[in-house]
Amino acid sequence: MTDQPVAGVLTVAEVARRIRDALRDDPVLRDVWVEGEVGRVSVSAAGHAYFTLKDDRGVLDCVVFARELGATTFEPRTGLRVLAHGRVDLYEQQGRVQLYVDVLRPAGLGDLALRFEALKARLAAEGLFDVARRRRLPERPRRIAVVTSPTGAVWHDVRTVIARRWPLAEVWLVPCLVQGDAAPATIVAAFARVAALPPADRPDVIILARGGGTLEDLWAFNAEAVVRAVVASPVPVVVGVGHEIDVTLADFAADVRAATPSAAAELVVPDRAMLRAEIDAAGRRMARGVGRRTEDAWAALAAERRALDRLGPAAAIGFARERAAMLLDAATDAVRATVAGRGLAVERAGRPLASEAIRRVAGARASVEAVAAALATLDPGATLARGYAIVRRAADGLIVRDPTEVAAGDLLAIEVARGGIRAVAVREEPA
Repeated sequence: MTDQPVAGVLTVAEVARRIRDALRDDPVLRDVWVEGEVGRVSVSAAGHAYFTLKDDRGVLDCVVFARELGATTFEPRTGLRVLAHGRVDLYEQQGRVQLYVDVLRPAGLGDLALRFEALKARLAAEGLFDVARRRRLPERPRRIAVVTSPTGAVWHDVRTVIARRWPLAEVWLVPCLVQGDAAPATIVAAFARVAALPPADRPDVIILARGGGTLEDLWAFNAEAVVRAVVASPVPVVVGVGHEIDVTLADFAADVRAATPSAAAELVVPDRAMLRAEIDAAGRRMARGVGRRTEDAWAALAAERRALDRLGPAAAIGFARERAAMLLDAATDAVRATVAGRGLAVERAGRPLASEAIRRVAGARASVEAVAAALATLDPGATLARGYAIVRRAADGLIVRDPTEVAAGDLLAIEVARGGIRAVAVREEPA
């Protein structure tokens, strides 16, 4: 062989140009309607929508530019069957033949969407999606099982959210596949492993999660076996699959549906910052309540002390003295009035009436003073004035009557006639 150029060899650009020209020369491909099921869909930052149309024998790349997409109320969604109008052309930079769509209309549900709706209706008829069977999530779970892929970002995101919000929780990974034909069986097996644990060792809640994707990517979560595993779980299940717009049959079967895996993690645990704020507020309310109760108790104690003071010996003596003085004054006034009214009789009788009255008053005064003196002997203050003392334990106010009631080192409060003394017991002395 020689290195001589081969006649008739075309460059890549020349071949691409010939393909482009051939497509553009075909009048059918310049103005064509295509019916198919929408596959994966993506939207660029510029607002252009890229998707595939497929049937059981082929796949065609499609693009709708932002201008045409904004002019229609219908957007391509995975699983929908659509009618697309446009022209077939070659995108030379990538060598891709694609349909440039300018009109997009719904043509009915695609095969996957039809299967989804049929299975949803059948399982709903069995009551698997009834709201009444849903369970409440535990307020502060101790253990959380996460059924997801060990290699995806979901596992990391869920752990991060739980660690930030509620680090007291123990988080388990129950690994499974989340995409492909084998995924449903692994998800069911993961739920079976949790259910096989003794009740005391089970987690308090399960999170079933994976990231976003097309209807085909998320199809494992529409499998009937997965739905039944979610319903049969012995503990509540939170499903966070895909993005907010993605809905699977596992979402309908779950006790709680979350928009994303991270949202599922936020739903299963409380926010420790909010809980701390609630505890602080409760502490303030309790302090105010205790303060009010303490004030009320002190007021009641003061009232009781005043009542006891009124019933004490000193008060009784003072009351008796006051009453005796009043009676004596009243008697004196009565005698004087009587003497004044009978002045003539007193003079004629040599004053016998006045003398008798005075003797009686003096006798009454002497009796009152004797009673007052007797009552004074009962006054504790008088006893203290004679040199006695009242000894109390400072800790509880108990009056000490026996040395055995005091231990060495006890603080004593000693009350004497003119004040109080603090003392410390040194040792016990026998009687």
